[in-house]
Amino acid sequence: MTTSVDPEFERLLEYVRDARGFDYTGYRRPSLMRRFEKRLHAVDAEGWEAYRAHLESNPEEFAALFDTILINVTGFFRDQETWDLVAAEVVPRLLEHKDGNTPIRVWSAGCASGEEPYSVVMLLCEAMGEDRFRGRVKVYATDVDEDALSLAREARYLPKQLETVPGDLRERYFRPANGELAFRKDLRRCVIFGRNDLLRDPPISRVDLLFARNTLMYFDGAAQARVLSNFYFALTRGGYLVAGKAEAFQAGGHLFRPYDLKRRVFVKDGAADMGFRVAAIPEGQREPEPSNLRDVAFEHASIAQLVVDEENRLVAANQPARAAFGLRSRDVGRPLQDLEISCRPVELRSLVEEVRERRQPTSVKEVRWQPAKGSERIFDVRVEPLGDADRVVGISIAFVDVTQHRELEEHLESARRELETAYEELQSTVEELETTNEELQSTNEELETMNEELQSTNEELETMNEELQSTNEELETMNEELRDRTDETMRAYAFLASVLSGIKQAVAVVDRDFRVIAWNRLAADLWGVREDEVEGQDFFALDIGMPVEPLREQIMRVLEGMEPEELDLEGHDRRGRVARYRIGFAPLNGEPEPSVLGAIVLVNADGVS
Repeated sequence: MTTSVDPEFERLLEYVRDARGFDYTGYRRPSLMRRFEKRLHAVDAEGWEAYRAHLESNPEEFAALFDTILINVTGFFRDQETWDLVAAEVVPRLLEHKDGNTPIRVWSAGCASGEEPYSVVMLLCEAMGEDRFRGRVKVYATDVDEDALSLAREARYLPKQLETVPGDLRERYFRPANGELAFRKDLRRCVIFGRNDLLRDPPISRVDLLFARNTLMYFDGAAQARVLSNFYFALTRGGYLVAGKAEAFQAGGHLFRPYDLKRRVFVKDGAADMGFRVAAIPEGQREPEPSNLRDVAFEHASIAQLVVDEENRLVAANQPARAAFGLRSRDVGRPLQDLEISCRPVELRSLVEEVRERRQPTSVKEVRWQPAKGSERIFDVRVEPLGDADRVVGISIAFVDVTQHRELEEHLESARRELETAYEELQSTVEELETTNEELQSTNEELETMNEELQSTNEELETMNEELQSTNEELETMNEELRDRTDETMRAYAFLASVLSGIKQAVAVVDRDFRVIAWNRLAADLWGVREDEVEGQDFFALDIGMPVEPLREQIMRVLEGMEPEELDLEGHDRRGRVARYRIGFAPLNGEPEPSVLGAIVLVNADGVS
């Protein structure tokens, strides 16, 4: 099958662009057609139109097609000579011209599965030190292939993939993980991965070092010029562009000054600033538009734009708008209200009328758009009048795609603690970063002071340890004394038990709360209640056959230090026989006297019948 430009193939590319939003019209035709042919033969399709019909009836074929087109060829420190030059000359020059606290931004465009951005991280860590790297460097890694980005975020590689990494770097920056090697998590946080289509999406700005190796070679001259102009916009003055050794700039090469042409390293010296503009795509690739609105910058702007005239007819829709909202050439000239875009994703008719009447721009933030095919996208919509103070000749409608920005914000919010540095980069101003650096310097001084205090504390702890050893010896002596006293207590308890058992009366001893603390054997025999059953119980709550409530007054007299009176009561014993009790009372004295700890109740039972 021929690889020349074929109208049917061009229509197939337009269908892929309109159906899924992947625009391959700027790719070099020979290599692009070879990859399409591979899928065409795989599904036994007879020609481009047949393959297009196969895509329409089998949407899952898109995934196989995109995997075939997006060839991810990468590796750690690929083309070692280029990396040696970057390490030996480019990075030192970059650091030399950067203030010690100024952030450094690196962009790896077409990062594939992440080997290139992680190589950059290792190189900069070796040059700056890990602490300075974490505090100053942010690496942005982008690709159009979501599957490759998922692998890059995991940062897990087989040992064979790390053969080009020097052994000392492999040991410092990778950790074993279930038979694989994972890049260190603390440094992985410094790399921000995101999807970016170099032909459609806006570039990352304020970049100091940009890697785009073996990426531009797939684009034709016009598309290559556009990508290079975006790279020129992205780089700061004095920033470096590292291209692949197979890259041959067909257009746009005048924007950069060669630093080392053999190794494809270029520098932005700012010489092209005065005449810089976004490159235009050749006339043959544009869709028809009114000549007064045909503008290269409009057609290939990084945002989707529409223009309607005084009669609310659509007179222009640039390439991003056509791809995003499924507009066709035949839609140009139709009334806005006849198009689906007039009410979806946002009600445009009322916004257009408002702008036409007030002659002031208006905007709607975060409008969500769910295409028939593809994932949800989020736009900021801005509607502006075109004309002068006397007359509005048209209305400009711009859709700024903020989907990636919103996804990144949500991702950063959910991982705020782990990605604190990235959150600050996105949310803070340069002044806040400078303040943070000053706080870090102050913290470092405080840590040094704390270290000295810790050393002093350590000496104090050693002294305390000696004191504790002495205290321990004293405690051992006290423990021996306590054992002696315990033995004495046990002997006293045995003596008391012997005394109580020898008394020929039933004895109950209560404390000041009327709880039983002693109960001799005769009491247990008399009332049928063992000592362990009444110990700790309220004496006046006991059901022992003898009325106990009349004893309360005399026990209170004993506790108050007054002389009690003996009582004669009648009750029954444990067998239910009637018994007459003669009850005496005595204080339970403590030390020092005359403190009263409780009362002793002495009971004689006689006259049992």
